[in-house]
Amino acid sequence: MTSEPRAVPPAQRTLPAMLQRQAAVFGTRPLLRIAGSRWSHADAAEAAGGRAGALAQAGIERGDRVAVMCGNRIEFLETFLGAGWIGASTVPINPASMGPQIEYFLSHSEAKLLVIEAGFLSRLQAADLGRTKLKEIWIVGEAAGGEPAAWLAPASVRVLAYPSGGPAAEPADVQPGDPLAILYTSGTTGPAKGVICPHAQYFWWGVNSAEVLGVATDDVLCTTLPLFHINALNTFAQAALTGSEVVFETRFSASGFWPSMHANGATVVYLLGAMVPILLAQPAGEGERNHRVRIGLGPGVPDAAGKAFFERTGVRLLEGYGSTETNFAIATAPDSPRGGVMGWLRPGFQARVADEGDAELPAGEAGELLLRADEPHAFASGYFNMPEKTVEAWRNLWFHTGDRVVRDADGAFRFVDRIKDAIRRRGENISSFEVEQVLLSHRSVASCAVYPVRSELAEDEVMAALVPREGERIDPLELMSFCESRLPYFAVPRYVDVLPDLPRTENGKVQKFKLRERGVGAQTWDRALNKR
Repeated sequence: MTSEPRAVPPAQRTLPAMLQRQAAVFGTRPLLRIAGSRWSHADAAEAAGGRAGALAQAGIERGDRVAVMCGNRIEFLETFLGAGWIGASTVPINPASMGPQIEYFLSHSEAKLLVIEAGFLSRLQAADLGRTKLKEIWIVGEAAGGEPAAWLAPASVRVLAYPSGGPAAEPADVQPGDPLAILYTSGTTGPAKGVICPHAQYFWWGVNSAEVLGVATDDVLCTTLPLFHINALNTFAQAALTGSEVVFETRFSASGFWPSMHANGATVVYLLGAMVPILLAQPAGEGERNHRVRIGLGPGVPDAAGKAFFERTGVRLLEGYGSTETNFAIATAPDSPRGGVMGWLRPGFQARVADEGDAELPAGEAGELLLRADEPHAFASGYFNMPEKTVEAWRNLWFHTGDRVVRDADGAFRFVDRIKDAIRRRGENISSFEVEQVLLSHRSVASCAVYPVRSELAEDEVMAALVPREGERIDPLELMSFCESRLPYFAVPRYVDVLPDLPRTENGKVQKFKLRERGVGAQTWDRALNKR
């Protein structure tokens, strides 16, 4: 059995094969630390088989979907691995989701089982579970009163505490192109889309990321990012494929980041763009050098911030590009000739900067980034129950990223802006459509437009332009309170402009580019300055 991931035969690029391979090759080497739990590489396959047995006893079969809404804890990974072991798919739900979003994820994915942390149970009160296909709910941790909360669901849905593992199930004969997960990514002009991630895509995420970072068996990978994102799930694949160890922290803390890295013996870290300015805003101290970290992944970190981070901490952050639908296709390296770019195309991928007709543009000219992979099933296979969106995104045999980039003469790709009407804040993709629907449900709002504006943290802030209903007055503070119970915290607008009308084209389409150009002005209401 090979220890070189790229040499793994195509038929073995599945989660069950990956777990069995790591158990045979790496055995008792440490694999995982998370919330007080520890696994060796051999333990992972055993845990997957046991959790698969419990899922099978609950009626989960090959092709079914299992939704998971909990923080970084062992139950999340058990469920993810157990579902993949028997050919079912995991549907991770952002723990910040509120009732309407949870209901949408459950109903759209047609999940039969929901695994939910007890602390999030109250969110289900605003979700109509009768519109879903749920058969069972497993509660992780103590529910209120110590008893399963039967009020959560219709009588047809069984509610019980997260069960112990059942008799170990045999791994299913899954194929590399079979779905492993459905990861919901915010839509741009419509509801969130469920990205169908096959087993081989997960395998290649691990291979490519480990190669970019130079992960070896003696590395300790440490992330504070949440497991419902491909970024954190990917770190497990990196460790499983290379024989290294991964540590999942429960949350990001600016003051506790370096002490945590020191305590964990971390050698590789994972950061998002906004996290680096936050860390740099902390007082400089010895802790920034008192660690073993040799490299980090920091997509979206401004070049100046990356240089300042290296000077203070000695940790070089690598830039890269990969969406939930694609893979780690573009990246920098420790010896890259220059910074300020997304990176260079990696082996196994093709890229094109194209005009609106998908024709390739010359170097130096901005256009949409199109990607495709050489290896089978290295990209997502489409959007769940959205065939039209799948065809649109993968037209002409290229995946259309929706991002405007420039390819320089030396082959480096530079990010320019987003073509799609999406917002990126706190590491989360936000659908302007979903925020607009909540705003429009308020009695005082006649029309609205939601769009990104830049913040001091090198990311987007959410801004809303609102037109009041006739005879109504918009109170921004009251309206944001209304949004807080209906939107994830990161999607609640920070800035509000109340306007007599929105700029529109001759056929009535809102011209958001004009609102973005207008930006934050003296008349703009700022939630950060007007908290209760």
